[in-house]
Amino acid sequence: MPSKSRIVLLLLLLGIVFVLAPLSDAGKAREARRRVSKSSLDLDLNDTLVYLWPLPKNFSQGDQTLTVDPDLTLRLRGARGNSLIVSEAFERYKDLVFRSQVVLRGVSFDVSTLTVVVESDDDELQFGVDESYAIYVAGGDSTSIIGQAIIEANTIYGALRGLETFSQLCIFNYESKRVEIYKAPWYIKDEPRFAFRGLLLDTSRHFLPISTIKQVIDSMSYAKLNVLHWHIIDEEAFPLEVPSYPDLWKGSYSKWERYTVEDAKDIVNFAKKRGIHVMAEIDVPGHAESWGNGYPDLFPSSNCTEPLDVTKNFTFEVISGILSDMRKIFPFDSFHLGGDEVHTDCWNSTPHIKLWLEDRNMTTKAAYQYFVLKAQEIALAHNWIPVNWEETFHSFKEKLSPQTVVHNWYSSGVCPEVVANGFRCIFSNQGAWYLNWVNTPWEDFYTSEPWEGIDDPAQQQLVIGGEVCMWDEFGDTSDLQQTIWPRAAAAAERLWGSRYINDTESLNTTVLPRLQYFRCLLNHRGIAAAPVTNKEARTAPVGPGSCFAQ
Repeated sequence: MPSKSRIVLLLLLLGIVFVLAPLSDAGKAREARRRVSKSSLDLDLNDTLVYLWPLPKNFSQGDQTLTVDPDLTLRLRGARGNSLIVSEAFERYKDLVFRSQVVLRGVSFDVSTLTVVVESDDDELQFGVDESYAIYVAGGDSTSIIGQAIIEANTIYGALRGLETFSQLCIFNYESKRVEIYKAPWYIKDEPRFAFRGLLLDTSRHFLPISTIKQVIDSMSYAKLNVLHWHIIDEEAFPLEVPSYPDLWKGSYSKWERYTVEDAKDIVNFAKKRGIHVMAEIDVPGHAESWGNGYPDLFPSSNCTEPLDVTKNFTFEVISGILSDMRKIFPFDSFHLGGDEVHTDCWNSTPHIKLWLEDRNMTTKAAYQYFVLKAQEIALAHNWIPVNWEETFHSFKEKLSPQTVVHNWYSSGVCPEVVANGFRCIFSNQGAWYLNWVNTPWEDFYTSEPWEGIDDPAQQQLVIGGEVCMWDEFGDTSDLQQTIWPRAAAAAERLWGSRYINDTESLNTTVLPRLQYFRCLLNHRGIAAAPVTNKEARTAPVGPGSCFAQ
């Protein structure tokens, strides 16, 4: 965390925040019409909640309203006083705050400069990078020793998180036609609880254009998620260019649904500018049928198209070639090797594999272990930390590399067992954090706890975070964002904030209005987030009404 003793703001009394009233979902169209006329009044009268998402770790505020200059300028200070990433982010947020608004000019404003101080000159984005920040927004008193607004961070990535929070403090007043900051002076000191706050995107079941992936990355940054788990390839399609084995992307759906090396590098660079890692995945040995479209020798036989052939050196040469090429694209220190849902029955019915197993006195389960461990060795040789789905842990945990990160997905109670055995864990329990399960309500996303069942602080530190998963069997560009949001934001606050950030017994009054507000903020920023309280995600509103009441 940035530690600055300068500020008398530390002595500020906790104030009350400008808020939006908690409104329930319209049950019927007539009820929605009845309420819409009074919703704006209610939104102005409720003054009890902090409408920042995710909620900062520590904050205090006052009771003043400040105006923000539409020509707000950036003053960069510290070791990264010339950071292009920070200056570009400032311009993006300035466009978001003042976008399409009629703003009065030729008048004086309380906040005309935002000072960003970054202590470190290192702009490398690696796992565990310091994302802490502090924000000081002075009151309207001209004698303030702070002056206007300051963001302080140890790294540029902490500064990015601070810019997001600052942008949420800025609210357009339609009556005065000015952008205002309510309840100033503000003091915010914030940092994430987990270093890994992920979203899985599946581009195998349906191809997603580059522009769509970038829109998802932008939306992730608004909720302070920081890892895009790119599930690029699966049994249905192989859309990525691999220069070492150029026929692999013959497994794409069509010639127009592919990613070039340059596309992938562009995505990584775009994400870095938003403080987001990109963790790539190839799922082996199962989920790999699409590989054989370009290289049929990877199939055990014409009747056995997955798992990949465990007996051939060629199989592992291809894996090594893929990882070698991907290492030039993805700088993140972890690589996901899959390893789930490996159905080995056809290995036993393929003569040359059956003979290979007999010669080595191996069962198909042992061959599965052999394959996963060999893939791990290849990843480690390319300086990657291997990530595997939980089946590998359940099947042969004593054989896994000690560096393995186990990714929970299938069942509850996995992370406690994983960390008790000394491995690191990512929480993605399908019953709670699978976005493609459209009937899972936002409350379940919000109340799911990665540390559940883990009381030892040392073991808690082995849970590096969690991830919401957007599997795309029934999702593509047409319905992607409204399936992801706003439920992913519920998990995002769980991953960012304190374990006891809100009383889960009073979610409808302490969290729901804030999530409804954040959903509307996403809508204003061009993200097609669905109504919060729908029985199923991505369904339309039930009738007329305010965005804040859906």
